Amino acid sequence: MTIFYEPREALPPEQREMALMLGLPAFLEYAVASVPAYKNLLRGIEPSLINSREKLSKLPLLRKSELISAQQSYVEKKGADSSHLFGGFTPHTWGTNLPNVFASPGRLYEPRGVAQDYWRMARAVFAAGFRSGDLVHNSFSYHFVPAGSMMEQAAQALGCSVFPAGVGQTEQQIQAMVDLQPTGYIGTPSFLKIIIEKATEMQVSALSIKKALVSGEACPPSLTTWFATHGVDCYQCYASADLGLIAYETTARAGLVVNEDIILEIVKPGTAELVEVGEVGEVVVTTLNPIYPLIRFATGDLSKVLPGPCPSGRTNVRLQGWMGRADQNTKVRGMFVHPAQIWDVIRKFPDLKRARLIVSGEMAEDQILLKVESQDTSEALKTQLSLAFREATKLRTEVALVELDSLPKDGIVIQDTRKIG
Repeated sequence: MTIFYEPREALPPEQREMALMLGLPAFLEYAVASVPAYKNLLRGIEPSLINSREKLSKLPLLRKSELISAQQSYVEKKGADSSHLFGGFTPHTWGTNLPNVFASPGRLYEPRGVAQDYWRMARAVFAAGFRSGDLVHNSFSYHFVPAGSMMEQAAQALGCSVFPAGVGQTEQQIQAMVDLQPTGYIGTPSFLKIIIEKATEMQVSALSIKKALVSGEACPPSLTTWFATHGVDCYQCYASADLGLIAYETTARAGLVVNEDIILEIVKPGTAELVEVGEVGEVVVTTLNPIYPLIRFATGDLSKVLPGPCPSGRTNVRLQGWMGRADQNTKVRGMFVHPAQIWDVIRKFPDLKRARLIVSGEMAEDQILLKVESQDTSEALKTQLSLAFREATKLRTEVALVELDSLPKDGIVIQDTRKIG
């Protein structure tokens, strides 16, 4: 029985490292020559000399906020200059090389190239036990964000059929499961839990789902165990719309194995300085993607490298998994919320000055509360704020209007008090 998506998952680590470092200088040369943004960001750097992790670590970090800013400069030009497409981080213009464009919170847009498994997600789907002939119930969103398409492409690359369920409409999704009998689920862990609980409430005798790949939220061991008690073998992966698959869980359940073809670093939060192996820091990824090159992209996620190889036989570096955020950008119910979005909501109401979003609850059962300082404590204002927040973030929230100057003046806009484990 094949246990690897491809043989190189078991390569000696030094061979993988050599291949990555040999390919890095040529890729950087390509980026500087062909990608408008990198002509400026890497000005004065000789790409041919960047052939080791130590030298790569001297290059500047690229943060999501900088991508957003660069893209907004393109928007302000009304698309007149194609060199500003995606903030100048792609050498391509609209057409066959960019068949899709997706959106993420914060007004960030991402391209999809023409490759069959563009985001390289098939490796994670395979590791979770999906095989040719499976019917996959895909509950990631197909609207605006790329998550649904990311997983659909990966499953189809393995020879699976996909039911594009998307999000919401729980009862209809359960009915589709009863009718079609899918063998696997792909989506957020919180929605899978909701589906199982709702199916029990509807007196559905048993769901056909026996395996699952979840992402978009942390899935602690306690939740994985809960799924197992309901007959579902659940694995998780770590991915983003910008980078594609970063790392994935295996049957060893011993951390997340880093994907092939990316260069991963862990740096001290707020700096570009590498941490010691085993120390918690911010995940930084370089992806050698010619459609959308991202060099030393700081994810804002915290994790650490685990010592030794994966017991599954895969030899790439392992991550502990998601251990929190290095900044205040916070993932809630599978969607990122940015401090800028909170301020965008508050600015719509001239008399409001300060606010704080509090994220609480157990993992996969997120609760959010928007606290706003206000002299007006009316229900009408609460409703207006709730609607404005939903419009900005696609999320529902409770609103609490509190006394002026009652929120701590500590610079925190999004406070995450959830338990990780």
